[in-house]
Amino acid sequence: MLLIPAIDLKDGKCVRLRQGRMEDETIFSDDPVAMAGRWVEAGARRLHLVDLNGAFAGSPVNREVIGAICAAYPDIPIQVGGGIRDEETVAAYLEMGVQYVIIGTKAVSTPHFINDLCLEFPGHVIVGLDAKEGKVAVDGWSKLSRHDVIDMARHFENDGVSAIVYTDIGRDGMMTGVNVESTVRLARSVNVPIIASGGITNLDDIRALCAVAEEGIVGAITGRAIYEGSLDFVEGQQLADQLCPT
Repeated sequence: MLLIPAIDLKDGKCVRLRQGRMEDETIFSDDPVAMAGRWVEAGARRLHLVDLNGAFAGSPVNREVIGAICAAYPDIPIQVGGGIRDEETVAAYLEMGVQYVIIGTKAVSTPHFINDLCLEFPGHVIVGLDAKEGKVAVDGWSKLSRHDVIDMARHFENDGVSAIVYTDIGRDGMMTGVNVESTVRLARSVNVPIIASGGITNLDDIRALCAVAEEGIVGAITGRAIYEGSLDFVEGQQLADQLCPT
């Protein structure tokens, strides 16, 4: 199982939000490129970048910073989400060295968009399903849709997405532990690899996810925990490798 450091970008800085609220931020670094280097040097095998401004604006805002991270660490697979709403943006990100684009809001509001992307950019499309009480949230988590998470996941599985990033909004940035139960429920419903996100706090969460990894959970995104120190990234990845050998 991959432990994937999150680098959330707002106004060119590395921040973390609580439950997706833009006004409730903690700034961890003014130099996201150096922060990416910190995790690469610690042994990260993938990076998770989010353009928070882009998620709310509906188009990329921190593209320059993302490009700089790709240029600095070309050998590390990078997945990017936030404000990706058209094929031109996807093409631009892949050209600059991004390995995977994560589609959230547009996947829910215009489902055929994912089918089109998977046909045009096979192997590079991930869907981000951000949920609260089983329903999918959109527009930077500011709105809760009527769509059921599992129904949407099955739809995107048929489209051919490479993976699904599943985030429990209620847990994200709150340091309250990962929602293993809902993550497993989703993983059992589809054959697409699931990447868990939201609430990962310490080694106990890594153990809990590894215990159910065989259900199809291939990775876990972690942010606030590794920045504030409740989870040591190196120790976490070593534990994941030990408990979930590939």
